[in-house]
Amino acid sequence: MSRTVTAGIDDSPESRAAAEWAAHEAELRGLPLKIVYVQEPTPRMAARTPLFDLDSYRRWAERMAGEAATGIRGRHPDLDVSTAQLTGTVADVLCEAAGDAELLVLGSRGLGRLGGFLVGSVSLAVVARAERPVVLVRAGEETGDAQRTEPAGTPPGTGAVVLGLDVDEPAEPLLEFAFDAAARHGVPLRAVHVWPEPPTSFYRFYGDAELYDDLQRGQATLLTEVLRPWRQKYPDVEVIEASRCGSAAQVLVDQSHDACLVAVGRRIRTRSFGFHLGHVLHSALHHIAAPVAVVPHG
Repeated sequence: MSRTVTAGIDDSPESRAAAEWAAHEAELRGLPLKIVYVQEPTPRMAARTPLFDLDSYRRWAERMAGEAATGIRGRHPDLDVSTAQLTGTVADVLCEAAGDAELLVLGSRGLGRLGGFLVGSVSLAVVARAERPVVLVRAGEETGDAQRTEPAGTPPGTGAVVLGLDVDEPAEPLLEFAFDAAARHGVPLRAVHVWPEPPTSFYRFYGDAELYDDLQRGQATLLTEVLRPWRQKYPDVEVIEASRCGSAAQVLVDQSHDACLVAVGRRIRTRSFGFHLGHVLHSALHHIAAPVAVVPHG
């Protein structure tokens, strides 16, 4: 079965931005776009409420998805666009939809430049459980203004694809995704590797500067070696190596200020409960303005 780029939508500006980003990505990948709206089963109490009209709600949901598809077809006339209105628990249905997709794209609400971004429980659940890449997209500028409407057809950013990489456990699916994205978008790849400050630096022992320099060179060499086969596989991708000392979460956020896409990994955990996203991924989801792709790996 041919895969799609799938966008999960609701009636928010964030989901409209996600659908538009997904349309551009589908064009780059030569894949069809599937727009999905998930309607949760009607709660028993709501069904008994005279003001609640289930049929009207279903028609509204169908019309909303149809209007989103119509708008995208108008801006992307050569793109194959389909819609699907599904029923079930939102996170469960979206995870299932992700399994049939090349990637799943969702919206994420902005809280302003100081507040960062609000990643809802549904998005977190999908990111934590999906076994295909999931991309979270913001609406326009970094703002939480509910009155803002998404511009029609804003293309993805033109900065670098930023890759957050652990050189001790480099994940091939993450590296493949990031290099492929940089090649498709025609932008450089910035590979960010962060290593902790040596403990002795807090005490200013004799030889600290030499130790730091040795560590810096060693970590930079490790990053170069991890990237070497991928440079050979993608010779047309310009690679910028950023090996830094400090907080991995903070450095990744700082290195992503001009990114068009940020790619981070998530280890698949088959026997755990809860989200278990880790502080680096959590920080990326809440503080990076660019679209964030979460790539699961074994």
